[in-house]
Formats: sequence, C-alpha cells, structure tokens
Amino acid sequence: MSEAIVMVNVDIGKEDEVFNKLLELPEVMEIYMVYGVHDIIVILRAQDMDTMRSVITQKIRKINGVKSTVTSIVIKKQVKSSQ
Repeated sequence: MSEAIVMVNVDIGKEDEVFNKLLELPEVMEIYMVYGVHDIIVILRAQDMDTMRSVITQKIRKINGVKSTVTSIVIKKQVKSSQ
C-alpha cells in the first residue's frame, strides 16, 4: 500500500468546489483546507505507485480549479495516539 501527502493549489474562489470533488475520490483518506502556501492538503492511499501516479495525474490534476500539486511520498509513518 502506498501513501502520499498532496499539497494542492487552486484558483481563487474554487476552494470549496475542489475540496468537495476531492472528497469523492476513494483514495482520499484525509483532507484539510488550510491557510498558507497551499490551499488544500490531501492524504492519499493507493494499492501501488502506479495507481498513486494515476490518481494524482488523471484525477486530482484534472479537477477544474486545480492550479498545481506538490506530492510527498510517505516512506515511514507513526500515528501518535491521543490521551
């Protein structure tokens, strides 16, 4: 299983529309609308790197309003439990 963090920049005024389209993708595990350099941060999970590449290039980048993406592939993960 492959996991990636995708930072998405969108056209002004398209944030909610892009956010909602991203929610429809089954590979999206988490999604955050943020202030800063990027507009939306997405946590993706896919079967393998070929599927991951396809989701990013054929699905995410083709959503109307997406200007650009920056992807970081997760190589190690530790989830801290809240207490």
